Amino acid sequence: MTDEEVSELIVEEFFEKKLGVTEQYLKIHEPVYVNGLPKIDRIDRELRDNLVIAYLPVKEEYFYFAVYIDTEKREIFNVGTESRNLVCLRATSAVLNAIELQSFTKLKATKARNKGDFKPNKKSQYDFSFLEFNPNPGPDMVEDKLKKLIDFIETEKNGIIELISHSNAYIQVIMDFHRGNQLLGNLFINSEAIRKLNELNLEVSLGFAAWGNHFE
Repeated sequence: MTDEEVSELIVEEFFEKKLGVTEQYLKIHEPVYVNGLPKIDRIDRELRDNLVIAYLPVKEEYFYFAVYIDTEKREIFNVGTESRNLVCLRATSAVLNAIELQSFTKLKATKARNKGDFKPNKKSQYDFSFLEFNPNPGPDMVEDKLKKLIDFIETEKNGIIELISHSNAYIQVIMDFHRGNQLLGNLFINSEAIRKLNELNLEVSLGFAAWGNHFE
């Protein structure tokens, strides 16, 4: 299916609400509209054949609508939400500055701050320097993001190992769920990812938050 065909199916479903779950979600939240049409941030075709997942930003929220499409039947079979998932490598140091941290690896940090820089609130300062590497910032399942981050690290493994040995480095995972009911979601780390993280001597920090409105 083309992106245009995916968009047409979503527009039809969001306006006609053929699935009961679509109606439930749209009673409590709405997608972001552009020129009268639901905005699509990403169309994911990576999970398996005959499946497309389209991610739509939710108005004034962190999480996404996730629309599941059977491309063989050319129909939407489910509408749910996907948490906003941050999965990055973070390296911090109270001694080295950001430039010194960056010197250990050829991989370019997505974000860098120095000790003494002001935090986003502009009221306090960092008491350490840090780098963040986030090669996949858009909407995606957290398991896919972790795999892609590990693959990214392994493109320059020796440099990252040097960075890890000279800093406090770890994988940071933050998941911003929809709090529609008691079951927020889940996180699954497979054995291959665990093995590779162990080889890199990397710990994992997990943070969870829930946002938005409950179901009526």
